[in-house]
Amino acid sequence: MILRRLDAASAGRRLVDSLPAVLQITVTAIAAWSFAYFVVGHASPLLAAIVAISALGFVRDARPVRVLETVLGMTLGIALAEALLLGFGAGVVQYAIALAATMLIARFLSPAASFAVAAAVQCSLVMLSPIPAGGPFTRTIDALIGGVFALLATALIPRDPRRAATRAGRRLIGSHERVLRELADSARTGSGEIAAGALARARSLDPVSADWKASVESGLAIVRLSPFLRRSRFDLARQATMVDSLDLCTRSLRVIARRALYVVRDGDERPAVADLFDRMALCVSLLRDSLTDVAQQPVARQSFAELARHLDPVAMLPDADFADRNLVQGVRPYLVDALVATGLPADEARALLPAA
Repeated sequence: MILRRLDAASAGRRLVDSLPAVLQITVTAIAAWSFAYFVVGHASPLLAAIVAISALGFVRDARPVRVLETVLGMTLGIALAEALLLGFGAGVVQYAIALAATMLIARFLSPAASFAVAAAVQCSLVMLSPIPAGGPFTRTIDALIGGVFALLATALIPRDPRRAATRAGRRLIGSHERVLRELADSARTGSGEIAAGALARARSLDPVSADWKASVESGLAIVRLSPFLRRSRFDLARQATMVDSLDLCTRSLRVIARRALYVVRDGDERPAVADLFDRMALCVSLLRDSLTDVAQQPVARQSFAELARHLDPVAMLPDADFADRNLVQGVRPYLVDALVATGLPADEARALLPAA
């Protein structure tokens, strides 16, 4: 069933994108296990590898603070389980008490559900596995070793946070361009079906925007820690100034699409509105390209500014009714936020618009 639904192109991109994480996790797990086995002398340091793998993972948010939080949650579960094993021995009742106590303490210490789950999983591993040789709290020490190696890996074997953030940003801005192209087609043909599809697409963009924000925040945290990623700081800092503005643009895009769907219900063709959306899409494509080529940023700013200067609903649609002009009026907040995303101060962006 899974194979029948497999998209080869998406699977290939996912495979390539996962290579840095696979390398980081593999090296870290082997290093943590080897240190616990050869240096510390533990006979079976399974948890050193498990904690390292779980702390790093494939999540988009690879900030050191998230890695540390996962390590603390897992180590908490292991330490509590080992303490209860020493005090009361193994058994179903002891496991139930240990599991419940671990999750309650974890929920008290952190609002993150993943923290409690990580603690509960490690508690289960300790309570339900044979006790290894090496004395009390051997597995807690293994967990700490795995956690230390995971934290070191974020600095010494970092993934490329700029690449992940740029990919997420291009995905969001590219989706804006697609919605605007669909709205242009709808206005040009009077198709409500196309407008409905554009609105549905616009409404689905919140997770994409959240992914970009998480990638940028994670990337900035990593480059502050890693001496090998200093070249990425400029691009990530530039994206950090863009991400909030594009989130506001995403909200405005939903408003624009909703108004467009209402307007085209009569089936009339609106070439002037279609031209406006096409020009917006062209500006957005320049903004998308600026993520990989900073020289495109002033070009995008100038293009948005030229569009804003002429965005007068009455002048653009002298014979149109209120609904059509209201649709054009709804574009104004989008252009202001898009200009801010190019680096223009908000007051200067608003000043470019004709008087309403």
